[in-house]
Amino acid sequence: MTKSIWAAAALGIAALAPAACSEAPEQVSTNGPDAPAGIAVSNGRLMLPAVKGNPGAVYFEIKNDSDRNMVIRAVSVAGAGSAEMHNKDMQMVLQQAVAPGSTSSFAPGGAHVMVMDIGDTVTAGGEAEVTLTFVGGDKASFPAEVRAAGDER
Repeated sequence: MTKSIWAAAALGIAALAPAACSEAPEQVSTNGPDAPAGIAVSNGRLMLPAVKGNPGAVYFEIKNDSDRNMVIRAVSVAGAGSAEMHNKDMQMVLQQAVAPGSTSSFAPGGAHVMVMDIGDTVTAGGEAEVTLTFVGGDKASFPAEVRAAGDER
């Protein structure tokens, strides 16, 4: 009988161990760097390609409430091999200025970000973190809602 009591006690302790490990972890920010003063990015969305392996596109609005010109010099997208800025003519551009007191749109039919080698972890309904790097090294990251090819852009 004492063996069965010890066995039951051992099973009870073993059952409590996973519960102790399943406590909510400390909240850690998954967002990248804060935007430079006066810069706000909104309405980020990543459109997946209709054919896997083709490039996708990122669209967003960026507002510059600062008193200086801000120039985006690079873009990266978590879960993708590379990303590059394009103009409305689908030509790659190395920099994109956002004038003081203005809002620039990266939108269908206009400037946009082409995203290549999109990984299997980037799926419709999720989010992908996009990071803009400005001339001078400042960075701003924002979430882009991942949408399927036929969804609203």
